[in-house]
Amino acid sequence: MARYALKRLLSLLISLAVASVVIFLVIEVAPGDPASFMLGINAQPETLAALRAELGLDQGKLARYWTWVSGLVQGDFGTSYTYRSPVAEMIADRLWVSLPLALYALVLSTAIAFPVGIYAAARRGKAGDVAVMGATQLGVAIPNFWFAMILVLIFAINLRWFSAGGFPGWEAGLGAGIKALTLPAIALALPQAAILARVMRSSLLDRLGEDFMRTARAKGLSRRQALIRHGLRNALIPVLTIIGLQFSFLLAGAIIIEQVFFLPGLGRLVFQAISQRDLIVVESVVMLLVFAVIVVNFLVDLAYAAVDPRLRART
Repeated sequence: MARYALKRLLSLLISLAVASVVIFLVIEVAPGDPASFMLGINAQPETLAALRAELGLDQGKLARYWTWVSGLVQGDFGTSYTYRSPVAEMIADRLWVSLPLALYALVLSTAIAFPVGIYAAARRGKAGDVAVMGATQLGVAIPNFWFAMILVLIFAINLRWFSAGGFPGWEAGLGAGIKALTLPAIALALPQAAILARVMRSSLLDRLGEDFMRTARAKGLSRRQALIRHGLRNALIPVLTIIGLQFSFLLAGAIIIEQVFFLPGLGRLVFQAISQRDLIVVESVVMLLVFAVIVVNFLVDLAYAAVDPRLRART
């Protein structure tokens, strides 16, 4: 297991190095000069040059890349061009919204998908299975931002159970914070739960034809009992893949939901930084999100090895 983990860790480090180069180059070639954006079109050339020197934009791309990457390794994300404050502090403030939201949505989607997927697999071809598949197809098809607006209309405007948006901060209390994140988490979770439930059902049904499942049925277990006791663990590998991808999506791809609910998360931070040409913020946030995606995939690979020892034997 240690050898398998080391190989995956090496792959993680290589992926991070390549990702840093790609992110820097893609963002640097984007049109627009941050200094010109900040000073306006009527700025004097000497003033513009002084600001570019202050921001480090007068250096070559290789020097700027090295400064940025070496700072990331030391935990220094640089200073925002627009707000003139440490990017690390800005990210930390927003992360305390985006990370709990992603985890909340992931817990909801998993809690919904597992029993629904098992139920549909246990009743294959019956009315319950057909109803679940129809509901999940609808869940996959509905855009989450549209669903978010429906939730606001019903539960915030009509019933007044939740606020229509905003985040009071965790200093207002755990209950207030969770309540503010509930509607956004549901809007993110239900489409993901539909996908995960379909994968769970399909993976479980694939296991029904295995010899060990036929043996379990021959011993008197019902289809549901055999699926839960013997099929579930063997069906987890594709499910773990989807869960890992979903967490990455929920953390990095919630920008629209954060806009709908006016949440001060990473998505809104990136959106504002792009509109203001605050390159250092965009680069650092995107790199952090890529790091999260790669680490999650690394943990999923380790979970694979724990679930299926045959993967460790191939290394």
